[in-house]
Amino acid sequence: MTTSATNDTDQLPHRRLPFWVALALSVATVGPTLAMSGNGQGLIATVGKAIPLVFLIGLIGVSLVGYSFVRLTRHLNHAGSAYALVGGTVGPRAGFFSGFAMLGAYVGFSIGTLALTAAFTNAFVAQLQPGNEHPYQLPWMAVVVVGAIISFALAGRDIRLLAKILLGIEGVGIVAMIVLVIAIFARGGASSTGFDVSVFSFSGGVSASAVLSGVVAAFLSWAGFEACASMGEETDNPGRNIPRALAGTLILTGVLFVVVMFAQVIGFGTDEAGLAAFQSSGNTLGDLGSRYIGQWFSLIIIFTATVAAFGCHMATAATSGRMLYAFGRDGFGPKALAHIHEATGGPRRATWLVVGLALVVDLICGASGWPVMGTGNAAIDTYFLFAVAGSVCLMVCYLLVEVAAAWFVGAPKFVAVHGGQGKAPGLVLPLLGAVVILVVLWFNVKDAETWLAAPLLGLYWCAVGLVIALAASGIAKRVGESLTRELDLTPPVQAEAK
Repeated sequence: MTTSATNDTDQLPHRRLPFWVALALSVATVGPTLAMSGNGQGLIATVGKAIPLVFLIGLIGVSLVGYSFVRLTRHLNHAGSAYALVGGTVGPRAGFFSGFAMLGAYVGFSIGTLALTAAFTNAFVAQLQPGNEHPYQLPWMAVVVVGAIISFALAGRDIRLLAKILLGIEGVGIVAMIVLVIAIFARGGASSTGFDVSVFSFSGGVSASAVLSGVVAAFLSWAGFEACASMGEETDNPGRNIPRALAGTLILTGVLFVVVMFAQVIGFGTDEAGLAAFQSSGNTLGDLGSRYIGQWFSLIIIFTATVAAFGCHMATAATSGRMLYAFGRDGFGPKALAHIHEATGGPRRATWLVVGLALVVDLICGASGWPVMGTGNAAIDTYFLFAVAGSVCLMVCYLLVEVAAAWFVGAPKFVAVHGGQGKAPGLVLPLLGAVVILVVLWFNVKDAETWLAAPLLGLYWCAVGLVIALAASGIAKRVGESLTRELDLTPPVQAEAK
């Protein structure tokens, strides 16, 4: 891609970021330490000790989605991620709708993880007061304000610095998890049940519907793996490096999640007492760290989870900012958001807007006492509300990406681009992925008890995007013209320097 040497900062970003920056953003958005600290407890009641099997099946499902992203990003790269992947194939209206859904997901994640940072901070503070039945706790809204100030400062810096911070955060967490897994395996798991490999089977009377319901929670543990796709315009050789980052994120987190969940289940024990201890744990990694290594290690893991929550907030804010920049550049939203900061090469104004919005929403939730999700912790309630709503938005976006991938392979006008290679898997795998996503969506919304239930809030956001896409023909036309122009400026992978 070539750009003129002007002082205009409202232009396409320069391709200058290496592969590892894209990988770091996706890994941090997934948040392995967060997923492994708190995503297993809710599955005990439905699948019992079969949690590792559920995560293995979930990995297969998310890999189908990953295939579609990899297939499309080999040829299409854009700051709008799914916005362009769908818009450049199916059409501008569908692209706008998918981008709007993805924007809702990442803004929701940014709001929720900022609140979760406050909750984990207080959990760490409580761990520093052993034996105190009523430990001192910081006002969670004050922690949110401090976190937002730090995020605001870092959001205005070079993305390379942010990537180094994110990679360092999750690197420490991953190393800690590996150390814990080795310690559990070395001791053969809990003394009561030992190294029980039956956790990978349907033993214990677990029904297929229960496993399918559990796969929903496991599948959402990978939400955000595609975050690096929003850096397609900033990454060097994106037709090679973005697909590599997507595949690398899924391989790294996939193996890690299955192995760590297996270690956690056998670490607590697969009998009734062990599963009850797993289910009631506030931080499974921290509790197992204390049991198998020592209290000092437990503190390290809880601290790492706290910093990882904040890293996830920064990563989702960065991704949301890039999507707002893409919308602003294409005529939807204030033109001021379509601004690339000259020194950092990124959309600083748009990212600042997301951080500010996260702060305001969290403060409103804290002051109003809403939502009430049943955890007994206002900060965690806020996290769950926006995480679940955002996950539903992301599922809608994933569904459209699956359709786009099949469209890309099947439509005659794209045959010259991909050469007709891999047509059979290019059609079958995305369609299988679409079925998985529809099942995931159904199991997320079918049990909603009120009109303000978190899954329904996500659908409301998507409905607004659908109305805009269908009714605002002028916006759709501008989006289509802009996408065509911008994607034409992106050289095909064959023409890029290797």
